[in-house]
Amino acid sequence: MTQADFDFIQSLAYEKTGIVLPERKKHMVYSRLSRRLRHLNFGNFSQYCSHIQNTPDEMINFVNALTTNLTAFFREEHHFQYLESKVIPEWKKNKNRRLRVWSSACSTGEEPYSIAMILEQHFSGIEWDLKVLATDLDTNVLSKASIGSYASDSVTNLPGRYADRYACQTDNGQKIQMRSSIQKMIHFKQLNLLGEWPMKGPFDVIFCRNVLIYFDNETKKKIIARFRKLLSPQGYLFIGHSETLTHISEDFDLIGQTIYRPIGHGDNKLQQTKRSVANL
Repeated sequence: MTQADFDFIQSLAYEKTGIVLPERKKHMVYSRLSRRLRHLNFGNFSQYCSHIQNTPDEMINFVNALTTNLTAFFREEHHFQYLESKVIPEWKKNKNRRLRVWSSACSTGEEPYSIAMILEQHFSGIEWDLKVLATDLDTNVLSKASIGSYASDSVTNLPGRYADRYACQTDNGQKIQMRSSIQKMIHFKQLNLLGEWPMKGPFDVIFCRNVLIYFDNETKKKIIARFRKLLSPQGYLFIGHSETLTHISEDFDLIGQTIYRPIGHGDNKLQQTKRSVANL
């Protein structure tokens, strides 16, 4: 892979996905795309770069190869604890029995299934309109997510109370399969966060965790501004443990560990007081 090849890949990845590939990622890019070269019987990256330019359908494979899909059930557990202890009791007081949650980078599905299990546990038997939208850029992981089948040794983070109720063992205990009561709550869809968003909202919660770290600040600002437009005034935004909205957006208040609410949500008197004092 020549420097010119890497420069082309770097530019194309940013243009199509917003993902920033600094020079230190060169080895990772080489490793991940080499599989495509072998599959296509290409001898060098220059051939592959020409192939991408002349074959639009290859773009899906290109994006799938470069995206990272590390995830787990109930990953960053404090978010789900907050959802159960703070958010759901608040929702139950609401006369509007419609809830919409968006998992905006759902990977292989562990995040939206975790959300759906919590919602099902707390709202089962109650007439609520519950929907979880689960999107990702990578079509390969979406295919796996929609099936809802996982190797048993990969679900160690799934608490027993949820596994017993919402999953069943298959293949002589080698896999678990999510039950239909959970699957029917989730709508999986391919979506590029830099592209068109067909959904109208409003969403009560948006999860966008461990995604912003791959974007530059200008791209982060655009995405967060779009989230704000689709988020209910009383909604919540959950981001990844190493991410922040500091210097990215002034439309949100930090109310917990990487948990945000829109400014003006009605429960932010403390934050408003802090801002007033800071501005004196």
